[in-house]
Parts: sequence; structure tokens; C-alpha cells
Amino acid sequence: MPDVPGPDGIMSERELVERYIERQPVSEKLQRALRRPRPVETRPIDPEDPISPQPLPTKKYYWIRASDQLPGDLSLHQALLAYASDHGLLSAALRPHAYSFMQPDLQLASLDHGMWFHRAFRFDDWLLYSIESPSASNSRGFTRGQIFTRDGTLVASTVQEGLMRKQPQK
Repeated sequence: MPDVPGPDGIMSERELVERYIERQPVSEKLQRALRRPRPVETRPIDPEDPISPQPLPTKKYYWIRASDQLPGDLSLHQALLAYASDHGLLSAALRPHAYSFMQPDLQLASLDHGMWFHRAFRFDDWLLYSIESPSASNSRGFTRGQIFTRDGTLVASTVQEGLMRKQPQK
């Protein structure tokens, strides 16, 4: 498991969004989208600034968990983690290029996404998502991730290829 700070004391994605909106006003429509309730709580370590991105390493880490307590059904925990696992993968491929999902001239799309579950876990407890992008070229970004429990047990792995294309300005 990567040696990173635990989730306690790290700003949530929601808190970071509020800071970004205060610093750089965005449209009301975008504010509503950014502030809508989410089923997953996220706490990024070394977050990128979506409004003024700077070049960053292709590795990123964040803590994730369900926003509420869940029943004990493992298949529910796996389904929610599969849903949450798509979040943030392509941003690792964007980091060295100083781009974010908020750039108006950027088109992003998941082209394929694979996931493997290795062990049982609870998604209402913190999991560390470790993501890296070993390749980004020709409008494609390749990413892979590992998901660990707090005690360092690897519970799932992911891979994704995504489209990352600049659109001509109109």
C-alpha cells in the first residue's frame, strides 16, 4: 500500500469545490452540478486545481467511501465501488498536461473500464484508491488503479482507457 496520509484531516472534494467556486466564480448551472449531493465521499491527497491546473505527476491517491452506512450485502458494496471506481481515473492521465475536466475545450470519455475484486471489504469504511497513468498519447489516456483497505489489504484493481481530446474553439 502506498505511504500516504490517512483520511482524517484531509479536505473533502466538496470542501475543495467550495474553495474553487469562491476563488473563480462559475455559472449557476455548473455550481449546481458541482454542489449536488453525491453517494460517495472523496478526500483527494494532492488534489489538482480544476480551474487553474498545473503540471503534476501521473500518480494520484484519494480516500473514498459511501456517504452513508450500508447493509452487509457484499454485492452492494462491490456495485457501489464499481460505480465510484470510474471517478478520477482519467484525471491521472491529464495531470502532466495541466488539463482538468473543467476546461471548456476538452472532451473526455471512458472507452473501456475493467475491474477485479480480490477480497471482501466494506465500502462504508475508507478505502484508498491509488491511480497511475503510464501512458497518454494520441488523444488516449491509459490508467490503472489499486484499491486498499485502511490496513493495506488490496481489495480491487481497475484499468481504463479514455478519450482525451481538445476541441477547436468556436
